[in-house]
Amino acid sequence: MQVGVWHIVGILLILVLIAVVGLWSGQRVNNAKDFTTGNGKAGAWLVCGTIMGSLVGGQATVGTVQMAFSFGISAWWFTLGAGLGCIVLAIGYVVPLRHSGDMTLLQIIGEEYGSRSESIASVLCSVGIFISVISNVLAFTALLTALFPIDVYLAAGISVIVMAVYVIFGGVWGTGMGGVTKLILLYIASLIGFILVLTLSGGFRGIMNSLCDAVSNNALGELYGFANRDDISDYYLNPVARGAMKDIGSGLSLIMGVLSTQTYAQAIWSAKSNSKARKGALLSGFLVPPIGIACILIGFYMRGHYITSDEISALAAAGQIIPQGLTEISSSAQAFPVFILDHLPPLLGGAILGTLLLTVAGGGAGLSLGVATILVNDIFYKMKPAAAEGSKGLVLTRVTLVGILLASAVVASLVPGAIINDFGFLSMGFRGAAVLVPLTCALFFPGRVDSRWALAAIILGPLPVLIGNLFELSFDPLFLGVGVSLLLVAIGERYKQYCSGGNKK
Repeated sequence: MQVGVWHIVGILLILVLIAVVGLWSGQRVNNAKDFTTGNGKAGAWLVCGTIMGSLVGGQATVGTVQMAFSFGISAWWFTLGAGLGCIVLAIGYVVPLRHSGDMTLLQIIGEEYGSRSESIASVLCSVGIFISVISNVLAFTALLTALFPIDVYLAAGISVIVMAVYVIFGGVWGTGMGGVTKLILLYIASLIGFILVLTLSGGFRGIMNSLCDAVSNNALGELYGFANRDDISDYYLNPVARGAMKDIGSGLSLIMGVLSTQTYAQAIWSAKSNSKARKGALLSGFLVPPIGIACILIGFYMRGHYITSDEISALAAAGQIIPQGLTEISSSAQAFPVFILDHLPPLLGGAILGTLLLTVAGGGAGLSLGVATILVNDIFYKMKPAAAEGSKGLVLTRVTLVGILLASAVVASLVPGAIINDFGFLSMGFRGAAVLVPLTCALFFPGRVDSRWALAAIILGPLPVLIGNLFELSFDPLFLGVGVSLLLVAIGERYKQYCSGGNKK
C-alpha cells in the first residue's frame, strides 16, 4: 500500500502537535542552565518524559521490530534492559547524582580523578552516545524511505531537520514535554498494534503458526538452517537465540548505558526533588518494557507474511524457488512502517506513523542534547571560559547540537542496511565500559581509587568493546570491557591504600 493523502494528514497532525509543544517549551528557556537541566523545576512525569523521550527511540521501536523479524523474542533485551537500567538508576544513583551538585557525569569524574580523566572520558562518552544518535537517524531514514520514494541521503537530511526542531528551542524542557506527549501517543500506538496483530492472526498461536508456515514451507528455512517447524518455533521463542552470553550481555549493556548516559542524568538533575527524580526514573523503568512486547509481536507477524529483497536475492543466487504468498519489503528495518501502511486505516495509520517519526526524532534529539552538553561543559568551556557568559553558552550548545546531528546523518547515509539495534547495543556497552565503574567509585567510594589507575580504566575499558564488535564473538564484548575496567580500578584501590599506609607514593 502506498502513502495517501490521509496518511500525510495524520502524520502532519502529530508533527504539528509536537512542534507546538517544542515552541511552547522554548518559552521556559532563558539561559544555558534552563536549556540543559531545566533549572531543577521538573516533576516526576516530566522526568519520565525526558528519560523516555531519548531512551524510547528508533532502537526501542523500529529496531525492536526489525530484530524480532530476524531473531525472535531475544529482541526484547533492548527495552527490558533499558527498563531495568531506569530502575537501578532510581534506586541507587538518584541521590548521589543530585548531591554531587554537577551538571554532567564527567564533571563528577573530573572532580574525583582530575581534569585529564574528565576530558578523555568526555570524548569517549560523546563517541558512545553519538553511535546511538546514528541508530536513530538510521531508523528515521528507514521510516521515510518506506513512506516516500526518496533516497537515503535526502531522508537522513530530513531527519536532522526534524530532530533539531524537536529539541533546539526547548532543550531539556522540549525533550521532557515532548517526551510526555510522545509517551501518551506511543502507548496508544503500541496498544493498537498489539490488538491488531492478535486480531489479524487469531491470537498468539495464530501468529506463530503463520511465522512457522512462512519459513518452513519454502526455501527460507534452508537458507537459515532450520530443519523443521519445531526448530523455527524454538528459535523465535528463545530469549537467548543469539547465545546466552551475547543476549544477556546486550541487556547488561543497556543497564550500564542508562547509568552512564548524560541525557538520563540530566533528567535526574532537572527534577524538583530527590523524590520526584526517583519516581520519574521508576515510571520509566516500568513503562519501557511493555512497548518492546508490542513491537516483538508486530515483528513476528511481519516475518509470517513478508520477505526482504536481500532474502529473495540470496534464494535466487542459490537457485531456489522464490516463495509465493509473501510480500516483498526492501529491508527488515522497514517492517514496522510497512505494517502500519498495509494494515491500518489511512488517517489512523498516518497518525501512528507520525508518532513513530516523533518517537525516533525524540530519541535522536535527546541523545544529541546529551552529547552537546558534554562537549560544551566539559571541553569547550574549559578551552574558552568566556563562552559560558550570558547567552553565549546557549548559542554554543545549540550550534554544537546541530553539528552532531549533521555528522550522524553523514555516517548513517553510509550504512543504510545496518541492524539498528546493533548500533544501540554497541553504544550502550561502549559508554558503560568507559564511564560506569570509575563513576560509581567516584559517587560511592570517593578518595579510594588512585587517579592514574582510574584514567587507565577510562581509556582501556572501551577498547575490548570496540574491538570485540569487529569479530563474531559468542559473547558480548561488554564483559571484557567491564572486566578490564574493574581490574584496573581494583588495582588503583589497592595502590591507593598502599600509598596511604605510609609507603612511597
